[in-house]
Amino acid sequence: MSDRKIRIAVLHFSHETVSFLPNETTLDDFIYPGSPAKGETLLRFDPKNYMGGFVQVAREFAEVELVGIESPLWPRTGTGSGWITQQAYRTFVGKMIAGLKEEGPFDGVYLCLHGAMAVRDVPRPEADLARQVREVVGRGAFITATFDLHGNEDEAFLEQADMAFTVKYFPHYDAHLQGERAARMLVRAIRGDYKPAHRTIKVPVISPTVLQWTGARPWMDLVQRALVWEAREVDLYVNIFFGFPFADVPDAGMTVQVLTNNNPKLAEQVARDLAATIWRVREALLQSTKLHSIVEGVALAKRAMTDGNTPVVLADHSDRSGSATWLLRVIIAQDLANTLIATIADARATAHLKAGGAKAGDAFDMEVGGLADESAGEPVRIQGTITAAGEGYGQFWICVRFGRNNLLILSTYLVQIMEPFSLKTLVPDLDAFDAFVIKSRVHFRRGFDDNGFARTILLVEPDEPFLGTMRLDRLPYRNVDLTQFYPYGSPDFSPDAA
Repeated sequence: MSDRKIRIAVLHFSHETVSFLPNETTLDDFIYPGSPAKGETLLRFDPKNYMGGFVQVAREFAEVELVGIESPLWPRTGTGSGWITQQAYRTFVGKMIAGLKEEGPFDGVYLCLHGAMAVRDVPRPEADLARQVREVVGRGAFITATFDLHGNEDEAFLEQADMAFTVKYFPHYDAHLQGERAARMLVRAIRGDYKPAHRTIKVPVISPTVLQWTGARPWMDLVQRALVWEAREVDLYVNIFFGFPFADVPDAGMTVQVLTNNNPKLAEQVARDLAATIWRVREALLQSTKLHSIVEGVALAKRAMTDGNTPVVLADHSDRSGSATWLLRVIIAQDLANTLIATIADARATAHLKAGGAKAGDAFDMEVGGLADESAGEPVRIQGTITAAGEGYGQFWICVRFGRNNLLILSTYLVQIMEPFSLKTLVPDLDAFDAFVIKSRVHFRRGFDDNGFARTILLVEPDEPFLGTMRLDRLPYRNVDLTQFYPYGSPDFSPDAA
């Protein structure tokens, strides 16, 4: 190429949509201080994640010019909200397309995505976004993207885009690395040094996300097999989408993607090998993690605390709204002490407390949580003393000391606590607690398990098959036919015929 600049547009649109939740994800949910973002503000967003990896490596090439196109960041509701509205999707995609036209032309485009976004009446929103981007930049430009492994993807995205790079680990330790790869390979493709050839195979296996921890076999075996292929073959990259079953979309389930440098035969070989491996271990994939009922889990936690096997983590993997009180109610009934509950989401309570000027030292006597939907249960009355109150991360937070040195943290929206030390601002005396009660599926293992912090880890869910349930056959799917997936049907699948 000549000495002219390589111009790359950078866009962001991510959400992991729980389409069974009653609260839609609206335009207003994406609009808050800092979002939407463009220019350097967008490029500096999330420096330790996909965006940070992409920007860091892209700027190692002196001839590359990055242009941050106005994009929404994650909605303030996080993953605790349902279908994205047509208004929200069309508004932001419209802004992106207008920005591409205004700022272009471009040699390449980077899409920072998730893969499990669900939009009303848009079956495959990531592929739809890639299609609209392609119409602007033309076939002469290259489009790459990064994804969460919980994406629900099929061949539709790579019919429009050229490359995709997905994290391999859950928790997602390699997000920055995949951003780096996306940047490096995009520049190479633009220079003519990499000619993407890919193969995608859908594997008819569907599973709850709580089972997909890559610290357990055979999920870790799938990761290792992908890494071995990447080590053996130069310029080969493997994506395994584990899927996200709580988005009711037609491309749910597991997917294998393989990307090569102008070698479609190799892409086909590796994709078939990994698809066959998944199909061979499909039964074991669904038996990789032990779960307890809430009553059993709290009793086991109490025993571990008595025996000194602390800290204990009680993780309710099923609470997708953040408002569920089932676990809190049983903790009170079984009289646990020295227990930190982080968090119960209650937008109404936090708004009331904020308006009333709640502060440390105030008495607290309120019903909290519940009512968001059937899965949240009924509110629970808590009597105690406020120890901290304030704004942070787009939410209002309240800490309440109650019972025998228990601490409840109220948040406005669902919060996944991934590591205990993130609570230090609100709870400086973390060492005072023997048990940590959180709303998380696997991400918490990053800071509670893999570093040896917790001596006892217990995953729980209510007896009722609610939103985040292990029992997917109890969910009201409209766009997914579970009989076409293992273990709910007997799909006729052969990797050689895929």
